[in-house]
Amino acid sequence: MPIKEGDFIRLSYTGRGFGVVFDTTREEDAREAGTFDENHKYGPMVVCAGKQHILLGLDEAIIGKEFGDEGTIEIPPEKAFGEHEQELMRSFEKKVFKEKPVKGMRVSMPNVGEGTVVNIIGSRVLVDFNHPLAGQTLNYSFKIEGPVEDPVEQIKGLIQMFSGLDTAVTMSEGAAEVTLPPGVYSYSRRFVSSKPYITVAVFDLIDCVEELRYVETYTKPEKKAEAVSE
Repeated sequence: MPIKEGDFIRLSYTGRGFGVVFDTTREEDAREAGTFDENHKYGPMVVCAGKQHILLGLDEAIIGKEFGDEGTIEIPPEKAFGEHEQELMRSFEKKVFKEKPVKGMRVSMPNVGEGTVVNIIGSRVLVDFNHPLAGQTLNYSFKIEGPVEDPVEQIKGLIQMFSGLDTAVTMSEGAAEVTLPPGVYSYSRRFVSSKPYITVAVFDLIDCVEELRYVETYTKPEKKAEAVSE
């Protein structure tokens, strides 16, 4: 059956800009490009078609395709990371930076966001707050690996996509329970900021879920045995 909006699928892809790999789910492509990260989990990504969980151009391309289909597409800026906007170029005094700014450095500025240092002229630093790939036409190769019909796998996929966490999920009578790593709220800003989006996505996209619980469990450590003196 053709893929329609709202279908959960497993999708493999590799994105390139000017021939350089900037995003991939495939370990072999990352190794070939020299961008392999041993801390990154590679493998097909779970997405809900038509919900812009991926770039708009890629999302549109998979609608109507069949499971097992693969291909290569070009994505124009307006359906990728947008056009490069001149008004997102800002100038700052060098003294406001915590570290000495250098060209190409990624910086975070209060009330503005993250940007890239593109030039330094005297005491002024020019920062570009456009996405690094704004204005570029991108090339994507992709393969639709198969459907994801199990609600548990759908929830796990949404959590992985939004937060990067691998979690255990169980379902019972419409209630889904997500087992969180101990201390996750203190060390994972990404999870904390994405939790509301995960919750909304689960209720909006998975009809059988009526209740969603996040469970963080700690186990009391065992006491060390005291040494017995003779």
